[in-house]
Amino acid sequence: MALSISYLDETSEVQAEELDLIKQLLNKAAEYENLSGEIEVSIMFVDNEKIRKINKQYRNMDKPTDVISFALEEQVEGEVEIVGVTLPRILGDIVISIPKAKQQAKDYNHSYRRELGFLALHGFLHLLGYDHGTEKEEQMMFQRQKEILEKHGLTR
Repeated sequence: MALSISYLDETSEVQAEELDLIKQLLNKAAEYENLSGEIEVSIMFVDNEKIRKINKQYRNMDKPTDVISFALEEQVEGEVEIVGVTLPRILGDIVISIPKAKQQAKDYNHSYRRELGFLALHGFLHLLGYDHGTEKEEQMMFQRQKEILEKHGLTR
């Protein structure tokens, strides 16, 4: 399994060691989820205004949020499947608000590194099909997040 992560930091605030943390965490998550082959994910770090605009455009919610995921593997009706060609598996895009991550780290009384890792993992699991629309889905997703974060030493 080879996970390729492309980053775009519009805030110029994310440090190299934080990018490395995310890379390690998502690679571990991919292993735990038994992913194989070449996999691609992009992560964009933005401010509250940018994520508010994205949230309004795509979720009709006019307020900043902490993380939004855009899964590319959701098949659309009428979409033609490509066969006979080996292409990387492109999971999608994750958008993280750095100001929200910093504020939530303070609010939840844990480190910024833990919050940033949590948000990246949360977005990644959404790309893999996890959701929290129902109580059962939320329990499954949050339990998986907790297991992976704890295995990586990112506890509250």
